[in-house]
Amino acid sequence: MTILNFSSGQADAVLKSVASEDQISCDVKDTLRKFLQKLTENARSAGKRSRERSLDEASQVLQKIPKEALGSLKPAALHQFVRLVLALQLEAVTSSSTCRKLDQMLQVLAETNYSIVFEEVKQYLLNLLHQKQVFSLKDLQIVCMFLEDSTSGREVLKAECRTLLNKVAELIPAVLSDEATRNGPLCYQTVKVCLQVFQLLPGQVTLMVYRKESANMSLRDILEFLMSVILGEVSSRDTRLLAGTAVAMLLTTATDSQCAASAAWSLLQITNTERWRLTVGELQVDCRPRHQDGVDRLAVCRGLLTCCRKDILVSHHSKQGTCLLLNGLFPFISALCEEKLDCHYHVFQVFTIWLKKLRECLSEVWEVTGAPLDSDLQQHLTQIIWSNAESPLGGVAEVACSAFCLFMEIYDKDCLHFEKTDKRLYVELLNRISELPWESKAKYLPLTAILPYAGTDKVLELYPALPSHILKCLSTNHLSPYASEVYKSLLQEQKHELIINASQEAPPTEQDSANQWARRWQPVVLEALTSELTLLQYNASSHLLPSTLRIFPGAVNNLLSALDPAVPGHLHAWACVMSAHRATSGRSPWSVDSPHALKTLHIALSSLDDSIRLAALNLLCCSPKTKEAPSQVEYCALRDFLPLNLNSDSSPFRQHLQAALRKFLVRIRDSCMASIKGHNGKKGLTEKEEAELKQGVEFVDWLFQLSLVYLTPDSSYQRKKTVLLLLSAVLETCTDTWSPDRKKGQPPANMSTLINWAKERGKWDFFSKSKMLVLIGCLEDSTNEIRELSAELLLRFFPSSLPEDVTAVLLRRTERLLHSPRVQEAQMGALMIKLLLHKVDGAFEHGEKQSVKLIMFLLTKLEHHYLTARNDMLLAARTAPIHGVVSALQKGLLEVPGVLVETVTHSVAGDIVSLVEKLTLLLLGVLYGDQDTQEKDVPPSFCDMGNAISSLIGLDEDGEENVLLSEEHSLVLTCCWVSLKEIGIFLGSLVERILSLHCKELTLSVEELRKASKVFKDIILKCRHWGAVEGCCIGFTKFCRALLSSSDPEIREIPPLILKQGLSVLQSPRSTSVTRRAAGLPMLILGVLAAEDSSKTRPLLAQTINTLQDTAKAPLPQDWDQTLDLPQVCAVHTLQALVKGSSLGVAVLQYTPVVAILSLTLLSSPCWAMRNAALQLYSSLCTRMLGQQPSGEEGSAHSGMSSPSFFNLYPALQPFLQGALESAATDLHDATLLLHPSLYPVLTLLAKLQPGAEEQTRALREFLPPLFLLAASPVYGVRVMSSRALVAMIPPSEYLATVLQSVEKLPASPDVVCCHNRLHGQLLQIGAILARALKTSISRSSLSEVVSEFESRLWMASVRQRCPLVRLSYVDIVSLIRGHCSSAFLTQLSSQLLQDIHRTPNILEVGSASFHQSAVNFLCGDPEWACQVWQHLANGSAVVRLSLVKSATEGRGWRGTVLQRVMEEALQANLKNALLDQNVEYRGAFLSALVEVMTPEEDSLALPRPCPSGFGETWLQECVEVLFADLESDRGGPELISTALCAVSLLLCHSVDSSLLQRWCKLLEKHRCPEAPEALRAACAQALCLCGVHVVTRSLTEDLMLKELSTRLISTGIYLLQDESPQVRAKAAVFASLLRCSVRRPEEPQKCFYMQANLALHSLLDLLLEEFWDASCALEALVCHLPDCDLNAALKEAKETQCRSLYERDEANVFAEPSVISECLLPYLLNLVKHYPKSSTLAKNLESWAQNSAAIVKENLTICMQLQLGDILNPDSLSFLIEPRFHGALSGLFTRAIVLLQLCKECDSLRPLLDPLSSSKNLQDIHRQFVLNGLFLPQVFIDAVNTD
Repeated sequence: MTILNFSSGQADAVLKSVASEDQISCDVKDTLRKFLQKLTENARSAGKRSRERSLDEASQVLQKIPKEALGSLKPAALHQFVRLVLALQLEAVTSSSTCRKLDQMLQVLAETNYSIVFEEVKQYLLNLLHQKQVFSLKDLQIVCMFLEDSTSGREVLKAECRTLLNKVAELIPAVLSDEATRNGPLCYQTVKVCLQVFQLLPGQVTLMVYRKESANMSLRDILEFLMSVILGEVSSRDTRLLAGTAVAMLLTTATDSQCAASAAWSLLQITNTERWRLTVGELQVDCRPRHQDGVDRLAVCRGLLTCCRKDILVSHHSKQGTCLLLNGLFPFISALCEEKLDCHYHVFQVFTIWLKKLRECLSEVWEVTGAPLDSDLQQHLTQIIWSNAESPLGGVAEVACSAFCLFMEIYDKDCLHFEKTDKRLYVELLNRISELPWESKAKYLPLTAILPYAGTDKVLELYPALPSHILKCLSTNHLSPYASEVYKSLLQEQKHELIINASQEAPPTEQDSANQWARRWQPVVLEALTSELTLLQYNASSHLLPSTLRIFPGAVNNLLSALDPAVPGHLHAWACVMSAHRATSGRSPWSVDSPHALKTLHIALSSLDDSIRLAALNLLCCSPKTKEAPSQVEYCALRDFLPLNLNSDSSPFRQHLQAALRKFLVRIRDSCMASIKGHNGKKGLTEKEEAELKQGVEFVDWLFQLSLVYLTPDSSYQRKKTVLLLLSAVLETCTDTWSPDRKKGQPPANMSTLINWAKERGKWDFFSKSKMLVLIGCLEDSTNEIRELSAELLLRFFPSSLPEDVTAVLLRRTERLLHSPRVQEAQMGALMIKLLLHKVDGAFEHGEKQSVKLIMFLLTKLEHHYLTARNDMLLAARTAPIHGVVSALQKGLLEVPGVLVETVTHSVAGDIVSLVEKLTLLLLGVLYGDQDTQEKDVPPSFCDMGNAISSLIGLDEDGEENVLLSEEHSLVLTCCWVSLKEIGIFLGSLVERILSLHCKELTLSVEELRKASKVFKDIILKCRHWGAVEGCCIGFTKFCRALLSSSDPEIREIPPLILKQGLSVLQSPRSTSVTRRAAGLPMLILGVLAAEDSSKTRPLLAQTINTLQDTAKAPLPQDWDQTLDLPQVCAVHTLQALVKGSSLGVAVLQYTPVVAILSLTLLSSPCWAMRNAALQLYSSLCTRMLGQQPSGEEGSAHSGMSSPSFFNLYPALQPFLQGALESAATDLHDATLLLHPSLYPVLTLLAKLQPGAEEQTRALREFLPPLFLLAASPVYGVRVMSSRALVAMIPPSEYLATVLQSVEKLPASPDVVCCHNRLHGQLLQIGAILARALKTSISRSSLSEVVSEFESRLWMASVRQRCPLVRLSYVDIVSLIRGHCSSAFLTQLSSQLLQDIHRTPNILEVGSASFHQSAVNFLCGDPEWACQVWQHLANGSAVVRLSLVKSATEGRGWRGTVLQRVMEEALQANLKNALLDQNVEYRGAFLSALVEVMTPEEDSLALPRPCPSGFGETWLQECVEVLFADLESDRGGPELISTALCAVSLLLCHSVDSSLLQRWCKLLEKHRCPEAPEALRAACAQALCLCGVHVVTRSLTEDLMLKELSTRLISTGIYLLQDESPQVRAKAAVFASLLRCSVRRPEEPQKCFYMQANLALHSLLDLLLEEFWDASCALEALVCHLPDCDLNAALKEAKETQCRSLYERDEANVFAEPSVISECLLPYLLNLVKHYPKSSTLAKNLESWAQNSAAIVKENLTICMQLQLGDILNPDSLSFLIEPRFHGALSGLFTRAIVLLQLCKECDSLRPLLDPLSSSKNLQDIHRQFVLNGLFLPQVFIDAVNTD
């Protein structure tokens, strides 16, 4: 052939020939050289994006060359150019977009000389078509490419069409020769070629089909081949569907529509079960059905619909008034929709295509039928769409929405054409939609389709609850997109209606339209924006607001006027509205005339609430114009905001922070780029542009430096994660690094101009060695996320090679880490290997590649680890633990591009598999205690493993049993399990990659693959550790998928063989018990099945399900043993794994009905293990069948699926479930208890369903009789669950009628004899139906009869009804309808209940406690009766008292009412008795109630409040003493102590007894420490709010003695603001906010806004310096928070290389940040030093501190100076630079040294302690050394050192 492949040598030859041509100018030669370079770059690039980029650039270069210059090229040179482009085209045959771009280049060359281009293409194709060999896969791909993407190629093939068809026909026998080829890519590509020939060369094909004299036998063979593919000769669904399209395309080549229509009708014989003949023009083929699985019909329907012209689709066959579309295709499609096929998504797509075709052919259909669409057809279409709207299959519901839109459009056109004015279908559909529960997503998709036709008024008239349902949907994740779309559609339609209805003379203004919107929707939007539900808030701001302001821009005024930032919830809403307004309008909100907006922004940015701060940040950063330069206000606000928000606990906050900053940085970059363009122009930069450019560049540099400062090892995980995200945003936005794996987010083309401008001014030095070292230090972080993020930044952005000294140090550390037994450290080493492999070859250009050496080093190391483990397993576990090297190999070989091919040959790959096999056998042998594990299918128990390892390490098993594992035992066990897991992941990924490369030099033999499969089987079946098994299965699935995709039949047979062996093991009886859930066996089977191609029929899955069912149904042996695993039980557990596993997805849904029936049947098994397994299987099935659950109201109890939809999806379940209910109901006898094990699970499933639409739910009424009967069940749970299940089976319109019938059946008096169980069940059913009915829009009058009947049976709540459960149910129902009941009835009932709760029963009554609790809750629902209950608190029983005090904390409706005063008095009066009560639960609940009731609203805690009356000093003293006695002796658990601490704080807030306050303060200082339980630390923060605010406030004005106490309290607040619990920090921030409000100046706002925790910390420090600087313990309150500065201990820790334990112990407070708190405290300490002359007490304290600290500071400064920190990195320096304690000590040292230097300036007597000049110089030198080695200090330290 003329061209085989592209090579750089060819490009060089072309370049030389062009260079030798004199007639071409130098500029054109340079352009041609650049063009060839880009083509070469394209050929060499590995990434898709890189190739596309180089190709686009090449095309642009070629377009720039003048046609005259190209025309002046010699023909030989032009030939060479064409061959080069053609060679690239042939290499890219699988990428259609690439081939088109290359063809465009050929067309450019063809404009110069068409004949040369055509000649080259023709020559190649003729060689291809006339070769002797049959077509290969590559040949077929080339033909496809020329047909589809080559203009010249298509012309050649048009002339050679007959030859091409002959070559295709010649290939068919080879394609059908074996199963692998039939189901592989060769068959698919053959069908694709046929389709493209029919589609793109119709003129040539039609002659061969429809002209007798031109008929072609090859075409007949092709047609026969295509039909055999459609009819099931091939199992690949994609190939069969493509074949259907190809056959249909062949029909449509006919110019005579009658011939084509006849052939189309002939094709509909596809349903024949016998042999039939297809006639297409002059071609006739016999068709033999293989197995009718629905795909054959689907392929034919899909093909005809997508290919046939209108005239064919509306053609009739034999009967007038019929057409192919309605009478031929629709019956096929509707039947397919009703069948539950595994390709249902494709079926429904075809149904949608049918609707599209009906819409297009509607006029022609009317001509054929002469009548409107039949009403039966309309109902049928509606039913098909509706039944799929709730499908759990991914994507089906969305396609249903599209189908509904099409159907509505068709119906509307039909009505208009036939002048139908009464469009009843809309009303019927809207009624049906409104009847569905809000949880059903089937409501919302059809609604958007109906809306344009019915109008907004009609929709809201028939569906008045829609606004509230939209809000409910926005509170759940999976329904919010649908609700948002409905809202948007409603607004668009409303705007459309307003415009249409307005007169042309006076169209509505934007504000008029907004006012119309506000009348209907403003309350809804405001409710969502100010809701306490975070998800509702977020969805409203993300979806509702943007839609509103885009459609009604004037609505911003309505919304802002309704918001008051001082009202709770409104501040967030304000920020969201402003942000959405800015995003939609593009206007900046920071105009001079809006100071209020700026002030509100600053309040929002400092808010305690994350969502408020994020909304404000988004407002600050966002702009629809990316070139809008940030203002000075925005820069200043961000510089203040960012340092305070880097350590947020919330992952969403961090992600949103990064996204907002990225937007801001893009604005900076694009605005700076725009200014730079002016700079490059003739005009130059204006002064304003210069300032903007400088400001933007400096901000980016500041942000980068800030991030580096906080990437210290002693920073918290939260801070490091945030600054890494910010670093990523900076580097992505402000560098010119091109990311080949990204489609968007690439840097601008001229980005380097801006970078150079910044670098010229000493900015944007992002990639220096010192900055690289900061990220390298993060590679040894204790968390995986930080390590991976740091590595990603190093790999993506930093230079391609590391400095030699860094490489050497990294290699040494990597080797040490790979030898560590700690899993985390081994993973660090593996990540470093990946980094080294990426970077190391860039540093060495000569000799053997370093990557090869490194991989060989790892393989040698792995062999060494194996030998060590074989000789001494304990030594290996300690020093050579295997898993680190395996993980390093996995990352190095498989995650670094090109390394696998460069370093591994066939022999090396085989050696790896053999070594991995030996390692696996060795490790399993350790767990077995016997190296001969080959013949052992059953793994050892955990006890056996423990004994084996104990024997290995030489532990004496005699003596007292120790439940804790020894360190040696843990080492060996961890080494084995983690190594086996890593081996499984590595081996699977390695095989997958090798087989995907199709490289001759790198292959694995069948024998080696079998060996690998044995490794997987051994690990999965014999390991038993779930983590190891799961990890191994990740690799195993990849392994099986790679094998099943192979073209070698021997290789493809390996996974089915594994499956067969697994099923064989499962079916064989066991001689021992393995483990729960059948151990790893289900995972082995799941791994094989998950690897099956989802586009095929999954024969392995079908076979496995049938085998497992048969095994599970097999009868138990007569002598079965409970202690041994049974094959039947293992089969059920395996079925559960298949159902539960996400890897199989929806493929198992078609088997769920039969498996569900099986699981329910097996619940009656006599074997406990079988019942347990069946119940687990049933639970997994329910989750799978019901799909996604709503997370909002009733999320845990109900699914979003309606009962009609459920039984439509799973029709086989309806008779079975109904039969189970009827059987249980029939066996009910009052005196006999007959158990039905499957009954409760059946009821649970039915109870999770929602009611459906009227007509469809009415079809399920046969469920009602047994459910009503089950009300009498003697089992309490059955009665409860049957009442819930009943609701889903009753049409919504029949709720009240059903309730009334049930109420009338209740006994009217106690004289009527009745069964208590039945009565209780009836009441439960009434309550369940009523609860659902009240959620619908029912009127008061419609309930009146029910209420009247119910009130007449008041005796059921009296003592005459002896069953407390019946009374409880009666009261619960009254609670539901309380608002509808008469006042006389409620009074009578309440009086009766009040007496009842104080009555002492003579005998124990089952359920009386629950009844009393319900009675108390009912009485507390009415303030008057609640007062009476509280007044008799002391007289109540223990249950009543406990229920009453608990009710105080469950609701807050009493706050601010008379009831609150009554509650306070009752609690005060009973406090002492409660404290002495022996019931701990009551004591805790009482104290919680006391704190809840007597604590004012948090806003008013800062305000002075009078001491409550009744608090006598003696009484108070007694209660406080009792509480202190409990607190100081730690009596009770943490919860009780924390409640008591809050209570005593509340009682002490008005106390003047300093001794009590001192004791209270000591308690806070005791419980504030990180080691204390979180509940106690939270109580400390709450105590500060309750009492601390008043103590501190009083100390400012009244009592000077309280100053010392206030200082200690502020110090406690500072401690708590650094707590690791976000809740504790939040409460401590409230304390700081309240303090600031209590001491605020008159001009500050009266509303108390809660500050963010870090801002609160600064606020407390400000208060300490402003008001308490002269207190005796003010200095101690600051210094106590400084970290220790002992560098010796930190350095000793850094040099420790031997692991003392397997797991590293965490700090008590992992959130604490020594460096950050030092940075925070330094300015305040320096400020305190300035007060030195003003107070003798302060001066004395400072001098004492200086004398104690000077020696330590000097000693540690000397240590710093002695550190060998130079330009060349050494291992020791890297060791201590990544040691967290060193950084903490260093920050403590710098803080102390700077403060001492400042003190020496203030006080001459202290100067001998420390020489200011030399110390200052030492600090500067130390700082410079540290910066060179990647340790950056905060700017506050640098400024202070330079000042000194």
